[in-house]
Amino acid sequence: MSWEKELEELRARETLAEQMGGADKVARQHSRGKMDARARLAALVDDGSFREIGKIAGKGSYDEEGNLTGVLPAPFLFGKALINGRPVVATADDFTIRGGAADAGISRKMVQAEKMAHELKLPLIRMIDGTGGGGSVKTLEQIGATYIPAVPGWSDVVQNLDTVPVVALALGPTAGLGAARTVASHYSVMVKGLSQIFAAGPAVVDGLGESYKGSVDHQQAKEDLGGSGIHTRNGVIDDEVASEAEAFARARHFLSFMPEHVGQLARRAKRTDRADRREEELLSLVPREDKQVYSMRRCLEMVFDRGTVFEIGRMWGRACITALARLDGWPVMVLASDPSYLGGSWDAKTSEKVERFVKLADQFRLPIVHLVDNPGFMIGREAETAGTIRYGVQAMNAVYKASVPLASVVLRRAYGIAGSAMSNAETYQYRFCWPSGDWGSLPIAGGLEVAYKSDLEAAEDPAAELEAIRARLDKVTSPFRSAERFNVEDIIDPRDTRPLLCEFAGLAWRRLESER
Repeated sequence: MSWEKELEELRARETLAEQMGGADKVARQHSRGKMDARARLAALVDDGSFREIGKIAGKGSYDEEGNLTGVLPAPFLFGKALINGRPVVATADDFTIRGGAADAGISRKMVQAEKMAHELKLPLIRMIDGTGGGGSVKTLEQIGATYIPAVPGWSDVVQNLDTVPVVALALGPTAGLGAARTVASHYSVMVKGLSQIFAAGPAVVDGLGESYKGSVDHQQAKEDLGGSGIHTRNGVIDDEVASEAEAFARARHFLSFMPEHVGQLARRAKRTDRADRREEELLSLVPREDKQVYSMRRCLEMVFDRGTVFEIGRMWGRACITALARLDGWPVMVLASDPSYLGGSWDAKTSEKVERFVKLADQFRLPIVHLVDNPGFMIGREAETAGTIRYGVQAMNAVYKASVPLASVVLRRAYGIAGSAMSNAETYQYRFCWPSGDWGSLPIAGGLEVAYKSDLEAAEDPAAELEAIRARLDKVTSPFRSAERFNVEDIIDPRDTRPLLCEFAGLAWRRLESER
């Protein structure tokens, strides 16, 4: 006796699952410029590699004789797939079924997806579209009581953050648990105009007295409350992209730098750039005028393997550029001062961003390269109100606690406590300085009049005396005086930066491989 009849039922149920919320709901999803969940999974992973788990789970409808008449699938899809040829757990919310609300689904599916990631040590990608939470107010009437909220499987979410790379793509309005699942990641992306994130949506906010009804329409209200323009600038979300396809590409690119789990080392890519490449433009990159800015991003392009710089968090904490890149094929984490924003001074948000990315590098064992031009922590009343020193010290602590190799290159300024946060002075300093280097406990220009007040008051020509003092101090502050005393290890020709950092990358990865 064969089991063909049962297999026919299985195929019929699978066909019903593939219809998602039905033709009308799918069409509505597409009319909003959004891909459906199944299309997203196919576009994210390597062609044909997705194997769905729990495909036929959902709520079945039956006639009086117990025969299946229809299925409302669970609004959450997941399975095993490949990205860049490596295994991952890929998940997607299905907005066509009750807006992706969890009360329309089966919580165990989402929990099993999270467990699969950390128990099998597989990177996790969440494609989030909807609340993913406890449903509507109507649900309470159906239950007949309220309850103290609990999130099934949140401990697995936390464990994944300690175990595997987690990527979250917000691909629609995400509120409540959906927003929390987006933020609980190592790398997150929103699609401009398509994604919004909020603890509660405009309708709920209206009900609590803060009206968004002045917006032109509901879509505009969502943007005003939680659009990508807000959350990629406050640090809630790392990056903003123009399309879903770009979000998928960035997820794949991020994972290409990462190991598959904590305890495994990331992989060296095929070398496509000469380690001994010397860029003439570096020689004149830093202007002689100390208040002039220059392009640190241009420096990154010239120093790291061509085409490999993958910046993360460009719109927030802007005084420090954070990126993944490669040196002679080896993956590294990059911190780089941006003198075009606040002169490179670390404010509270920049310090918060640095702390997060140093911890990410340490967790996934990526060496750190720090390109330094930092005149100090931001000063002034606004900086004090923001608690800049607390966040700055936390960033400094992260640098000192990191156990991965770190190399720093001082291009220009390194002042004060922030200057000492550029690397761990208690360990071997793999550090290089350019001839444009300028460092100290505080910028001399800001303290001359105070330090030499009596001399200036006694001088017949205070202006001439001030210039004479400046001329003397210019000699004292020469980086070569520091090198004489071995307070800096090496002053280098800027054109040698790439070859020396490639040397560092090779030695750093030699050490990391010895830890296995």
